[in-house]
Amino acid sequence: MAKLVSKTYGDALFELALEEGKLDEMTEEISAVSAALSQNEDLTRLMNHPKIVKDEKIKLIEEIFTGRVSDELVGLMRMLVEKGHYNEMQDVFSYFTDCVKEYKNIGTAYVTSAVPLSDVQKAAVEKRLLETTKYVKFEMHYLVDADLIGGMVIRIGDRVVDSSIRTKLFHLTSELSKIQLKAGECTP
Repeated sequence: MAKLVSKTYGDALFELALEEGKLDEMTEEISAVSAALSQNEDLTRLMNHPKIVKDEKIKLIEEIFTGRVSDELVGLMRMLVEKGHYNEMQDVFSYFTDCVKEYKNIGTAYVTSAVPLSDVQKAAVEKRLLETTKYVKFEMHYLVDADLIGGMVIRIGDRVVDSSIRTKLFHLTSELSKIQLKAGECTP
């Protein structure tokens, strides 16, 4: 359900921002509102409190955000509260941001390596990703996981390239166990 809500409202907001030529402006506003909402736990508690009626919650959203962000964004937030989807608001914002990145051909890559990569290695990874994908720019996120032993794992969206030693050892072990089973089957 949350995925449907984020897609429905995120798509509508994206189309509106694109149509009105306010993609960058809306992206900045959403980033600011998203940060404000995630930093304000009291507001989240209020918005989720079962004894506070929707009209009061809507009034609160309007008082906080009217004049600070576009009327379109306030309207979206008001609608999400009206429909009982306040908890999906951050998902809607994330979906919108992903749509904007996709539209602008900006990829997000998560690179996990066994040891920290040097700046030269990071630049080489990014350059290679730019050469082998449709993206013109990347937001790079680097993580370290010593369990990989060596190599790296790169994730872009739902695509994963895993060249880690851990995975190669796992596959080798798998293949060896198949060979041992077959060898055992042939002997009397």
